[in-house]
Amino acid sequence: MNGQRIGYIRVSHFDQNPEEQLEKILVDKVFIDNASNKDVQRPELDALFSTVRNGDTVVVHSMDRLARNLNDLQHQVYRLADKGVNVEFVKESLTFAGHDSSMTNLMLSIMGAFAEFERALIHERRREGIALARVRGAYRGRKKLLSSEQQAELRLRATNGETKAQLAREFGISRETLYQYLKRCG
Repeated sequence: MNGQRIGYIRVSHFDQNPEEQLEKILVDKVFIDNASNKDVQRPELDALFSTVRNGDTVVVHSMDRLARNLNDLQHQVYRLADKGVNVEFVKESLTFAGHDSSMTNLMLSIMGAFAEFERALIHERRREGIALARVRGAYRGRKKLLSSEQQAELRLRATNGETKAQLAREFGISRETLYQYLKRCG
């Protein structure tokens, strides 16, 4: 019995077009996550793992769409392999049907390492570009989430003992962002 072909798509920005990833690829069902690569919470990937069965094939545009790094890639592919599920990467033209073959393990490791290296290069180039833009005065960083007045109110309320979690929820910011604002003001 041939299983289903199930697509997995991850877009990191809401303005990206998810249909482009598996364009012209025939699949029976698609799971789409809107999540950054650093996000560990990927509900559609979890749903995919609950859905796939022995004999199915999971089709992914590229390795970096499935995993954050080499270890994560191996973990995800082996989890699927343990269920009897093949994993097909369109961009790399590779299909993994299990982890019992040393050649399969080698190819997965090599290709995953290249994908991780490529991602590191992209981050490095972005940092260099931002540094050059700052020198030219063309980069001002991310827009502040809170106005000066809101920041002052936040500081006042925090020093008056209100809980950080409640303040973060009320101002619509993460606790990390709240701590950054409080740290900047001393």
